[in-house]
Amino acid sequence: MPLFRYTAISPAGTMDRGEMEAEDEAGVIRALQRAGSIPVKAVPAGTAGLGALLSLEFGRGESLSRTELTNATRELSIMLGAGQDIDRAMRFLVETAPNRRVSAVLTQVRDALRDGKPLAAALGQQPRSFPRLYIGLVRAGEAGGTLATTLDRLATLLERERSLASTVKSAMIYPALLLAAAIGSVVLLLTSVLPKFVPLFEQNGASLPRSTQLLVDMGDAVSAYGLWMLSALVLLGVAGWQGLQRPGPRLVADRWLLRIPVIGGLSKEVVAARFTRTLGTLLTNGVPLIAALGIVAEAVGNLAATAAIEAASGSAKGGAGLSGPLAAARIMPLRTIYLLRLGEETAQLGPMALRAAEIHEEKTRLGIGRLVSLLVPVITIVMGAVVAAIVSSLLMAMLSLNDLASG
Repeated sequence: MPLFRYTAISPAGTMDRGEMEAEDEAGVIRALQRAGSIPVKAVPAGTAGLGALLSLEFGRGESLSRTELTNATRELSIMLGAGQDIDRAMRFLVETAPNRRVSAVLTQVRDALRDGKPLAAALGQQPRSFPRLYIGLVRAGEAGGTLATTLDRLATLLERERSLASTVKSAMIYPALLLAAAIGSVVLLLTSVLPKFVPLFEQNGASLPRSTQLLVDMGDAVSAYGLWMLSALVLLGVAGWQGLQRPGPRLVADRWLLRIPVIGGLSKEVVAARFTRTLGTLLTNGVPLIAALGIVAEAVGNLAATAAIEAASGSAKGGAGLSGPLAAARIMPLRTIYLLRLGEETAQLGPMALRAAEIHEEKTRLGIGRLVSLLVPVITIVMGAVVAAIVSSLLMAMLSLNDLASG
Protein backbone atom coordinates (compact mmCIF):
# COMPACT_ATOMS: atom_id res chain seq x y z
CA MET A 1 0.00 0.00 0.00
CA PRO A 2 1.18 3.56 -0.64
CA LEU A 3 2.76 5.61 2.12
CA PHE A 4 1.18 8.87 3.31
CA ARG A 5 2.47 11.69 5.48
CA TYR A 6 -0.07 13.07 7.94
CA THR A 7 -0.50 15.86 10.45
CA ALA A 8 -3.09 15.53 13.23
CA ILE A 9 -4.01 16.83 16.66
CA SER A 10 -3.82 14.04 19.24
CA PRO A 11 -6.44 13.51 21.98
CA ALA A 12 -4.01 15.26 24.36
CA GLY A 13 -4.06 18.36 22.15
CA THR A 14 -0.51 18.05 20.77
CA MET A 15 0.40 18.32 17.09
CA ASP A 16 1.51 14.92 15.73
CA ARG A 17 3.25 14.33 12.39
CA GLY A 18 4.12 10.96 10.95
CA GLU A 19 3.69 8.43 8.15
CA MET A 20 1.09 5.73 7.60
CA GLU A 21 0.34 3.10 4.95
CA ALA A 22 -3.20 3.16 3.60
CA GLU A 23 -5.14 2.61 0.41
CA ASP A 24 -5.83 6.32 -0.05
CA GLU A 25 -5.98 9.64 1.79
CA ALA A 26 -9.47 8.92 3.10
CA GLY A 27 -8.12 5.74 4.72
CA VAL A 28 -5.53 7.75 6.61
CA ILE A 29 -8.22 10.18 7.76
CA ARG A 30 -10.44 7.34 9.02
CA ALA A 31 -7.55 5.67 10.87
CA LEU A 32 -6.65 8.91 12.62
CA GLN A 33 -10.27 9.55 13.57
CA ARG A 34 -10.60 6.03 15.02
CA ALA A 35 -7.54 6.77 17.16
CA GLY A 36 -9.27 9.85 18.55
CA SER A 37 -7.12 12.35 16.66
CA ILE A 38 -8.29 15.29 14.58
CA PRO A 39 -6.76 15.02 11.07
CA VAL A 40 -5.13 18.12 9.65
CA LYS A 41 -3.81 16.83 6.34
CA ALA A 42 -2.70 13.63 4.64
CA VAL A 43 -0.62 13.66 1.46
CA PRO A 44 1.37 11.01 -0.44
CA ALA A 45 4.89 10.71 0.90
CA GLY A 46 6.51 11.60 -2.44
CA THR A 47 4.81 14.94 -3.20
CA ALA A 48 7.35 17.36 -1.80
CA GLY A 49 9.48 18.02 -4.89
CA LEU A 50 9.16 19.71 -8.26
CA GLY A 51 6.23 17.45 -9.17
CA ALA A 52 4.19 18.93 -6.35
CA LEU A 53 4.93 22.43 -7.60
CA LEU A 54 3.86 21.53 -11.11
CA SER A 55 0.71 19.80 -9.87
CA LEU A 56 -0.20 22.89 -7.86
CA GLU A 57 0.29 25.17 -10.81
CA PHE A 58 -1.09 23.13 -13.68
CA GLY A 59 -3.65 20.74 -12.25
CA ARG A 60 -5.73 20.48 -9.11
CA GLY A 61 -7.06 16.98 -9.66
CA GLU A 62 -10.51 16.40 -8.14
CA SER A 63 -10.37 19.18 -5.57
CA LEU A 64 -11.99 22.55 -5.08
CA SER A 65 -10.21 25.85 -5.37
CA ARG A 66 -10.65 28.40 -2.61
CA THR A 67 -13.05 30.44 -4.74
CA GLU A 68 -15.13 27.37 -5.62
CA LEU A 69 -15.26 26.32 -1.97
CA THR A 70 -16.36 29.79 -0.91
CA ASN A 71 -19.12 29.95 -3.51
CA ALA A 72 -20.40 26.45 -2.67
CA THR A 73 -20.44 27.26 1.05
CA ARG A 74 -22.39 30.45 0.53
CA GLU A 75 -24.94 28.72 -1.69
CA LEU A 76 -25.33 25.84 0.75
CA SER A 77 -25.86 28.22 3.67
CA ILE A 78 -28.55 30.08 1.70
CA MET A 79 -30.34 26.85 0.80
CA LEU A 80 -30.31 25.53 4.37
CA GLY A 81 -31.29 28.94 5.75
CA ALA A 82 -34.32 28.90 3.43
CA GLY A 83 -35.49 25.63 5.00
CA GLN A 84 -34.26 23.13 2.41
CA ASP A 85 -33.04 19.73 3.61
CA ILE A 86 -29.38 18.85 3.15
CA ASP A 87 -30.01 16.31 0.36
CA ARG A 88 -31.98 18.75 -1.78
CA ALA A 89 -29.44 21.49 -1.12
CA MET A 90 -26.56 19.23 -2.20
CA ARG A 91 -28.46 18.17 -5.31
CA PHE A 92 -28.86 21.86 -6.19
CA LEU A 93 -25.13 22.41 -5.77
CA VAL A 94 -24.31 19.42 -7.98
CA GLU A 95 -26.71 20.51 -10.71
CA THR A 96 -25.43 24.09 -10.74
CA ALA A 97 -21.72 23.23 -10.43
CA PRO A 98 -19.59 25.39 -12.76
CA ASN A 99 -17.54 22.44 -14.09
CA ARG A 100 -17.14 18.67 -13.94
CA ARG A 101 -14.45 18.75 -11.26
CA VAL A 102 -16.64 20.65 -8.79
CA SER A 103 -19.58 18.44 -9.68
CA ALA A 104 -17.52 15.28 -9.04
CA VAL A 105 -16.40 16.44 -5.58
CA LEU A 106 -19.88 17.52 -4.53
CA THR A 107 -21.39 14.31 -5.89
CA GLN A 108 -19.06 12.26 -3.68
CA VAL A 109 -20.13 14.34 -0.67
CA ARG A 110 -23.81 13.86 -1.53
CA ASP A 111 -23.34 10.10 -1.97
CA ALA A 112 -21.68 9.88 1.46
CA LEU A 113 -24.62 11.78 2.96
CA ARG A 114 -27.07 9.36 1.36
CA ASP A 115 -25.10 6.50 2.94
CA GLY A 116 -26.01 7.91 6.33
CA LYS A 117 -22.85 9.83 7.17
CA PRO A 118 -23.02 13.27 8.85
CA LEU A 119 -21.96 16.19 6.71
CA ALA A 120 -18.67 16.63 8.59
CA ALA A 121 -17.75 12.97 8.00
CA ALA A 122 -18.71 13.24 4.33
CA LEU A 123 -16.51 16.30 3.94
CA GLY A 124 -13.69 14.54 5.79
CA GLN A 125 -13.47 12.04 2.93
CA GLN A 126 -12.36 14.93 0.68
CA PRO A 127 -9.39 16.39 2.63
CA ARG A 128 -7.92 18.07 -0.47
CA SER A 129 -11.08 20.15 -0.93
CA PHE A 130 -12.22 20.81 2.63
CA PRO A 131 -9.63 22.01 5.20
CA ARG A 132 -9.72 20.81 8.79
CA LEU A 133 -10.94 24.23 9.90
CA TYR A 134 -13.91 23.85 7.58
CA ILE A 135 -14.72 20.33 8.77
CA GLY A 136 -14.31 21.29 12.44
CA LEU A 137 -16.77 24.16 12.13
CA VAL A 138 -19.30 22.01 10.29
CA ARG A 139 -19.01 19.33 12.98
CA ALA A 140 -19.62 21.94 15.68
CA GLY A 141 -22.60 23.31 13.76
CA GLU A 142 -24.14 19.86 13.39
CA ALA A 143 -23.66 19.10 17.08
CA GLY A 144 -25.28 22.38 18.10
CA GLY A 145 -28.12 22.24 15.58
CA THR A 146 -26.96 25.49 13.95
CA LEU A 147 -25.57 24.19 10.67
CA ALA A 148 -27.09 26.93 8.48
CA THR A 149 -25.77 29.70 10.76
CA THR A 150 -22.37 28.02 10.98
CA LEU A 151 -22.09 27.72 7.20
CA ASP A 152 -23.06 31.37 6.87
CA ARG A 153 -20.23 32.36 9.24
CA LEU A 154 -17.87 30.00 7.48
CA ALA A 155 -18.72 31.52 4.11
CA THR A 156 -18.06 34.96 5.58
CA LEU A 157 -14.68 33.77 6.87
CA LEU A 158 -13.72 32.38 3.46
CA GLU A 159 -14.91 35.53 1.70
CA ARG A 160 -12.85 37.72 4.04
CA GLU A 161 -9.76 35.56 3.45
CA ARG A 162 -10.32 35.66 -0.30
CA SER A 163 -10.78 39.41 -0.19
CA LEU A 164 -7.57 39.87 1.80
CA ALA A 165 -5.58 37.64 -0.55
CA SER A 166 -7.09 39.37 -3.58
CA THR A 167 -6.13 42.76 -2.17
CA VAL A 168 -2.51 41.67 -1.78
CA LYS A 169 -2.29 40.11 -5.24
CA SER A 170 -4.06 42.94 -7.04
CA ALA A 171 -1.90 45.56 -5.38
CA MET A 172 1.29 43.85 -6.56
CA ILE A 173 0.28 43.60 -10.23
CA TYR A 174 1.13 47.19 -11.22
CA PRO A 175 4.54 47.33 -9.47
CA ALA A 176 5.41 43.95 -10.99
CA LEU A 177 4.50 45.11 -14.49
CA LEU A 178 6.41 48.35 -13.98
CA LEU A 179 9.48 46.44 -12.79
CA ALA A 180 9.27 44.09 -15.78
CA ALA A 181 9.01 47.07 -18.13
CA ALA A 182 12.02 48.69 -16.46
CA ILE A 183 14.15 45.57 -16.79
CA GLY A 184 13.05 45.11 -20.41
CA SER A 185 13.94 48.70 -21.26
CA VAL A 186 17.42 48.38 -19.78
CA VAL A 187 18.04 45.07 -21.56
CA LEU A 188 16.87 46.60 -24.85
CA LEU A 189 19.25 49.53 -24.49
CA LEU A 190 22.19 47.29 -23.61
CA THR A 191 21.65 44.67 -26.31
CA SER A 192 20.16 46.65 -29.22
CA VAL A 193 20.98 50.35 -28.94
CA LEU A 194 24.52 50.60 -27.59
CA PRO A 195 26.10 47.96 -29.88
CA LYS A 196 25.10 50.04 -32.94
CA PHE A 197 27.56 52.77 -31.93
CA VAL A 198 30.55 50.43 -31.61
CA PRO A 199 31.27 50.25 -35.42
CA LEU A 200 31.21 54.05 -35.55
CA PHE A 201 34.12 54.26 -33.10
CA GLU A 202 35.98 51.42 -34.77
CA GLN A 203 35.80 53.14 -38.18
CA ASN A 204 37.30 56.30 -36.71
CA GLY A 205 40.01 54.42 -34.83
CA ALA A 206 38.76 55.73 -31.48
CA SER A 207 38.30 53.82 -28.28
CA LEU A 208 35.11 53.97 -26.28
CA PRO A 209 35.13 55.72 -22.90
CA ARG A 210 35.52 53.32 -20.00
CA SER A 211 31.93 53.68 -18.77
CA THR A 212 30.52 53.12 -22.26
CA GLN A 213 32.78 50.12 -22.83
CA LEU A 214 31.57 48.64 -19.54
CA LEU A 215 27.95 48.97 -20.66
CA VAL A 216 28.76 47.45 -24.06
CA ASP A 217 30.44 44.50 -22.36
CA MET A 218 27.41 44.06 -20.14
CA GLY A 219 25.17 44.06 -23.21
CA ASP A 220 27.37 41.46 -24.91
CA ALA A 221 27.20 39.27 -21.81
CA VAL A 222 23.41 39.53 -21.69
CA SER A 223 23.15 38.68 -25.40
CA ALA A 224 25.48 35.69 -25.11
CA TYR A 225 24.42 34.29 -21.75
CA GLY A 226 20.98 35.80 -21.14
CA LEU A 227 19.09 32.56 -21.55
CA TRP A 228 21.55 30.74 -19.31
CA MET A 229 21.18 33.46 -16.68
CA LEU A 230 17.40 33.21 -16.87
CA SER A 231 17.53 29.43 -16.58
CA ALA A 232 19.84 29.72 -13.56
CA LEU A 233 17.41 32.12 -11.90
CA VAL A 234 14.52 29.73 -12.51
CA LEU A 235 16.49 26.82 -11.07
CA LEU A 236 17.47 28.90 -8.06
CA GLY A 237 13.82 29.83 -7.57
CA VAL A 238 12.72 26.18 -7.70
CA ALA A 239 15.54 25.16 -5.34
CA GLY A 240 14.57 27.95 -2.96
CA TRP A 241 10.92 26.89 -3.08
CA GLN A 242 11.87 23.31 -2.28
CA GLY A 243 14.10 24.46 0.56
CA LEU A 244 11.28 26.48 2.07
CA GLN A 245 9.16 23.32 2.27
CA ARG A 246 11.45 22.15 5.07
CA PRO A 247 10.56 23.34 8.58
CA GLY A 248 14.03 24.69 9.44
CA PRO A 249 14.62 27.01 6.46
CA ARG A 250 10.93 27.98 6.41
CA LEU A 251 11.02 29.00 10.08
CA VAL A 252 14.13 31.14 9.49
CA ALA A 253 12.55 32.77 6.42
CA ASP A 254 9.26 33.45 8.22
CA ARG A 255 11.02 35.05 11.18
CA TRP A 256 13.12 37.18 8.83
CA LEU A 257 10.00 38.23 6.93
CA LEU A 258 8.42 39.61 10.11
CA ARG A 259 11.51 41.74 10.88
CA ILE A 260 11.95 43.50 7.52
CA PRO A 261 11.22 47.24 7.78
CA VAL A 262 7.83 48.19 6.32
CA ILE A 263 7.13 44.71 4.90
CA GLY A 264 7.58 43.12 8.33
CA GLY A 265 4.92 45.35 9.88
CA LEU A 266 2.53 44.56 7.03
CA SER A 267 3.25 40.83 7.38
CA LYS A 268 2.39 41.01 11.09
CA GLU A 269 -0.92 42.65 10.24
CA VAL A 270 -1.71 39.85 7.75
CA VAL A 271 -0.79 37.14 10.29
CA ALA A 272 -2.84 38.86 13.00
CA ALA A 273 -5.84 39.19 10.68
CA ARG A 274 -5.77 35.47 9.83
CA PHE A 275 -5.21 34.48 13.45
CA THR A 276 -7.98 36.58 14.96
CA ARG A 277 -10.51 35.93 12.19
CA THR A 278 -10.06 32.18 12.39
CA LEU A 279 -9.91 32.06 16.20
CA GLY A 280 -12.97 34.25 16.58
CA THR A 281 -14.99 32.21 14.10
CA LEU A 282 -14.08 28.94 15.83
CA LEU A 283 -14.84 30.22 19.34
CA THR A 284 -18.16 31.79 18.41
CA ASN A 285 -19.19 28.46 16.88
CA GLY A 286 -18.56 26.59 20.13
CA VAL A 287 -15.13 25.08 19.46
CA PRO A 288 -13.08 24.85 22.72
CA LEU A 289 -10.10 27.18 23.00
CA ILE A 290 -7.39 24.49 22.98
CA ALA A 291 -8.82 22.73 19.92
CA ALA A 292 -9.34 26.10 18.23
CA LEU A 293 -5.70 27.07 18.80
CA GLY A 294 -4.57 23.78 17.26
CA ILE A 295 -6.56 24.57 14.14
CA VAL A 296 -5.49 28.22 14.01
CA ALA A 297 -1.80 27.29 14.29
CA GLU A 298 -2.07 25.50 10.93
CA ALA A 299 -4.02 28.33 9.29
CA VAL A 300 -1.86 31.42 9.87
CA GLY A 301 0.65 30.54 7.14
CA ASN A 302 3.76 31.59 9.08
CA LEU A 303 5.84 29.07 11.04
CA ALA A 304 7.14 31.70 13.46
CA ALA A 305 3.54 32.59 14.32
CA THR A 306 2.65 28.89 14.45
CA ALA A 307 5.38 28.29 17.06
CA ALA A 308 4.13 31.23 19.12
CA ILE A 309 0.53 29.99 18.97
CA GLU A 310 1.56 26.46 19.98
CA ALA A 311 3.47 27.90 22.95
CA ALA A 312 0.42 29.95 23.91
CA SER A 313 -1.74 26.84 23.60
CA GLY A 314 0.52 25.03 26.06
CA SER A 315 0.22 27.97 28.44
CA ALA A 316 -3.56 27.98 28.09
CA LYS A 317 -3.71 24.28 28.97
CA GLY A 318 -2.00 25.11 32.26
CA GLY A 319 -4.65 27.70 33.08
CA ALA A 320 -2.68 30.78 32.04
CA GLY A 321 -3.99 33.35 29.61
CA LEU A 322 -3.51 33.47 25.86
CA SER A 323 -2.38 37.07 25.50
CA GLY A 324 0.69 36.82 27.77
CA PRO A 325 2.65 34.20 25.77
CA LEU A 326 1.70 35.90 22.49
CA ALA A 327 3.01 39.22 23.82
CA ALA A 328 6.28 37.55 24.87
CA ALA A 329 6.76 36.09 21.37
CA ARG A 330 6.48 39.57 19.77
CA ILE A 331 4.86 38.10 16.68
CA MET A 332 1.50 39.87 16.86
CA PRO A 333 0.95 43.65 16.86
CA LEU A 334 0.33 45.19 20.30
CA ARG A 335 -3.24 45.98 19.25
CA THR A 336 -3.93 42.25 18.95
CA ILE A 337 -2.54 41.55 22.42
CA TYR A 338 -4.60 44.29 24.08
CA LEU A 339 -7.84 43.23 22.43
CA LEU A 340 -7.28 39.54 23.26
CA ARG A 341 -6.48 40.44 26.88
CA LEU A 342 -9.68 42.48 27.03
CA GLY A 343 -11.61 39.54 25.60
CA GLU A 344 -10.17 37.21 28.24
CA GLU A 345 -10.99 39.61 31.07
CA THR A 346 -14.60 40.05 29.91
CA ALA A 347 -15.13 36.40 28.83
CA GLN A 348 -15.73 37.67 25.27
CA LEU A 349 -12.63 36.28 23.59
CA GLY A 350 -14.44 35.16 20.41
CA PRO A 351 -16.24 38.46 19.68
CA MET A 352 -13.15 40.51 20.57
CA ALA A 353 -11.02 38.37 18.24
CA LEU A 354 -13.48 39.05 15.40
CA ARG A 355 -13.39 42.76 16.21
CA ALA A 356 -9.58 42.66 16.12
CA ALA A 357 -9.75 40.87 12.76
CA GLU A 358 -11.78 43.71 11.25
CA ILE A 359 -9.20 46.23 12.46
CA HIS A 360 -6.25 44.22 11.17
CA GLU A 361 -7.87 43.59 7.80
CA GLU A 362 -8.45 47.31 7.36
CA LYS A 363 -4.90 48.02 8.49
CA THR A 364 -3.64 45.51 5.92
CA ARG A 365 -5.55 47.18 3.11
CA LEU A 366 -4.23 50.62 4.10
CA GLY A 367 -0.70 49.26 4.51
CA ILE A 368 -0.76 47.64 1.07
CA GLY A 369 -2.01 50.90 -0.43
CA ARG A 370 0.87 52.81 1.17
CA LEU A 371 3.38 50.16 0.08
CA VAL A 372 2.22 50.35 -3.53
CA SER A 373 2.28 54.16 -3.44
CA LEU A 374 5.89 53.86 -2.24
CA LEU A 375 7.00 51.12 -4.64
CA VAL A 376 5.75 52.78 -7.83
CA PRO A 377 7.78 56.01 -7.51
CA VAL A 378 10.83 54.10 -6.24
CA ILE A 379 10.79 51.79 -9.27
CA THR A 380 10.18 54.76 -11.57
CA ILE A 381 13.07 56.75 -10.08
CA VAL A 382 15.47 53.81 -10.19
CA MET A 383 14.49 53.02 -13.78
CA GLY A 384 14.94 56.67 -14.76
CA ALA A 385 18.34 56.80 -13.06
CA VAL A 386 19.57 53.67 -14.85
CA VAL A 387 18.33 54.87 -18.24
CA ALA A 388 19.84 58.30 -17.59
CA ALA A 389 23.18 56.67 -16.75
CA ILE A 390 23.14 54.70 -20.00
CA VAL A 391 22.19 57.75 -22.08
CA SER A 392 24.82 59.88 -20.32
CA SER A 393 27.47 57.28 -21.06
CA LEU A 394 26.40 57.27 -24.70
CA LEU A 395 26.53 61.08 -24.89
CA MET A 396 30.02 61.08 -23.39
CA ALA A 397 31.10 58.67 -26.08
CA MET A 398 29.62 60.89 -28.80
CA LEU A 399 31.28 63.98 -27.35
CA SER A 400 34.63 62.22 -27.23
CA LEU A 401 34.15 61.25 -30.89
CA ASN A 402 33.40 64.89 -31.81
CA ASP A 403 36.50 66.03 -29.95
CA LEU A 404 38.56 63.50 -31.90
CA ALA A 405 37.10 64.68 -35.22
CA SER A 406 37.66 68.39 -34.46
CA GLY A 407 41.23 67.71 -33.28
